[in-house]
Amino acid sequence: MKYDFGLVGLGVMGRNFILNVAENGFSSIGLSSNQNAIDLLKKDGKSYEVDGTLDDKDFILRLKRPRKIMLLVPAGNPVDSVIDRFLPYLEDGDIIIDGGNSHYDDTDRRFKFLKDKGINFIGAGVSGGSKGARIGPSIMPGCDKDIYEEIKPIFESASAKVNGDPCVTYLGNTSSGHYVKMIHNGIEYAIMQLISENYHVLKYGLNLDNNNIHSVFKEWNEGLLNSYLVEITRDIFLAKDNDSDNHIVDLILDKAKQKGTGKWTSQSAMDLGVSIPTIDSSVSMRIISSFKEMRLKGEKIYGKLNISDKSISVEDVEKSLLFSFIISFAQGLSQLKIASEEKSYNLNFEEICKIWRGGCIIRAKLLENFMNAFRKDKNLENLLFDNDISEIINSVISSSRKVSVYCINNEIPAHGLLSSISYFDSLKSGRLPMNLVQAQRDCFGEHTFERIDKEGTFHYDNWQ
Repeated sequence: MKYDFGLVGLGVMGRNFILNVAENGFSSIGLSSNQNAIDLLKKDGKSYEVDGTLDDKDFILRLKRPRKIMLLVPAGNPVDSVIDRFLPYLEDGDIIIDGGNSHYDDTDRRFKFLKDKGINFIGAGVSGGSKGARIGPSIMPGCDKDIYEEIKPIFESASAKVNGDPCVTYLGNTSSGHYVKMIHNGIEYAIMQLISENYHVLKYGLNLDNNNIHSVFKEWNEGLLNSYLVEITRDIFLAKDNDSDNHIVDLILDKAKQKGTGKWTSQSAMDLGVSIPTIDSSVSMRIISSFKEMRLKGEKIYGKLNISDKSISVEDVEKSLLFSFIISFAQGLSQLKIASEEKSYNLNFEEICKIWRGGCIIRAKLLENFMNAFRKDKNLENLLFDNDISEIINSVISSSRKVSVYCINNEIPAHGLLSSISYFDSLKSGRLPMNLVQAQRDCFGEHTFERIDKEGTFHYDNWQ
C-alpha cells in the first residue's frame, strides 16, 4: 500500500499529529528508531490507515508521489541528519516539511539546498502542544505557493477550526512560516510573564489564596482576556499534590527555563531595529529567575516582601493585564511587519491573526479585534493606531499606571508591565530626549546629528 503522508519522529507530538492526519482520512506511515513507538502508533491508530517502520528506504518507497514527509524532530542538527539520510531515496518534486521550531536562517539554508536538488521544502510552525497536535493545531507554513497547494488538503483537515475556518494558511515564501512561529512564541513568552506578574500582585499584594485566584482568572476568562493561557492558568490554581494535598503551583521551584525562540525573537528584533521591550523583558526575567541562590542572598540583605497596601483592586489588575496583552501582540506584529518587508515575505496580517484564533498557545478573543484592525487597514503600522484598539487602551491605561506604581512602591517585580507602559508612552511621544543622546555622541565621537530647523547632517565643534 502507498500512503498519503509520512511523519518522522513518533514522540508524543509526532504520534498525535499522524493520528490526527489519519483520522481525517489521509493514510499515513511513521518512521522511528524505536520499535515501541511504532507499536504504540499501530495500537492507537488501529481504526485508521496507519503503519510504521524502522527503515528509511522502506518508509520513503511506501509513500505516494510527490512524497509528503513531515519532520517532527528536535531543531538543529537532527533535521539536517534526517534530510541527509533521505536524499538518496528522494525524487524530483518530493516535499519535506520541517514542523519543528527551527531557526529561520536554518530554514532559508535548507530551502535553497533542497531546491537545488529538485526537492521542495516547507518550514511549518506548529503550535498547540501535544493535545493540539491530536485534535487540531495552528499551522504556519512558509514555502513556494504551488507547493503549499500540494499539502493544503492535509493541513486544512488536520488544523484547528474556528467558526469552520481552518487555522492554517499560506503565509509566504522561504522561512516565513518559521519566522511567524518564532514571533508567536515571543508573544507567548510575554503573555506568560505578564500573567505571572499579575498573579504575584494578587497573591502577595492583595493576599488572595489559590482558590480565590482561580475564581479571579475564571471571571477574567469570560471577558476580553479569554485566551488559552488565562484558561489553563485558571485551572492550575486548583491542581493538588497527590501526596501532600498542597497546591502543585506552590511546590514548583521558581526557575523558568527556555528553549530559545524567545531569545531568537529579541535577537532578530535588534537586528531589524524594532522595539519589543515587553518580549525582551520576558526573556530577561527567565534568565533572572535562574539565579535562585543570588536572589535568596538579595532577599536576606534587603528583606522579604511585606505588603499591607491594598490601594488597588482586582479590577485594576485585570485592566492592567488586558493593556499589556495588547501591547505584547502590538510589539510582535510590528516586528513581523518589518521582517516581512526586509525578507520579502509579503505577509497578510489579517490571515495571521485568523489562524492564531484556534489551536495555538496564544489563541485569544482579542485576535478577532486584531483581525478587524488589519481588515480595515492592511498597511496598519501598529495595532495601537487602530481606532477600536485605542478605545480599549484608553479605557484601561489609568488602571495600568495605578498597578505599575503599586508594584514599584511595594517592591513587586513587574518588568513586563513597566516595559509595556514605557513602550506605550514612548510611542505616543512626539518628542523624546534622544536629541541629548545625539549631542553626547557628537561631543565624544563626532557622530553628527540632524536638526529640526534645516536639512542635512551636522557636527558641532565647540561642545567643550
